Amino acid sequence: MYNTTKTPVWYGELRTARGNAIVIHDKQFPEAKAGRIYLYNAVRDTIIEYAEEIVSGNLHDLDKAKIKAAEDAYGAAWDSARSEFMEKHQGWVDANATKHKPLITKAKAKSKKRDEVDAASSDNEPGSESLDREFANDWSGGLEE
Repeated sequence: MYNTTKTPVWYGELRTARGNAIVIHDKQFPEAKAGRIYLYNAVRDTIIEYAEEIVSGNLHDLDKAKIKAAEDAYGAAWDSARSEFMEKHQGWVDANATKHKPLITKAKAKSKKRDEVDAASSDNEPGSESLDREFANDWSGGLEE
């Protein structure tokens, strides 16, 4: 099965009843739909979306010599197909490649909260003008005559 934890690009072989094909998986590909995976198929010279459950048992690692041979044989075609594929999915690439910056930094947010708390607590201190106003508003007109 393809394993991109060691290398960002995985070279392997897809073995099927129709024949074998060299396939390449790139970690930078956009995520496919749930349960699906994108693989470059060297025989078809295109990136195809496969059902992961179906192909996972048929994917086999290549040894170092076969990887080198695959890079030499399919390197240019792979680069071309990858570039074209990534252009088509540029929105996904941009959304996942950029780091979003928060509008308010944590330091500013914390200091703003402290200022609000300080302002609120000073308004409600005994003898403060705002507390006296609030008390007067609650009791004025509330008595029955």
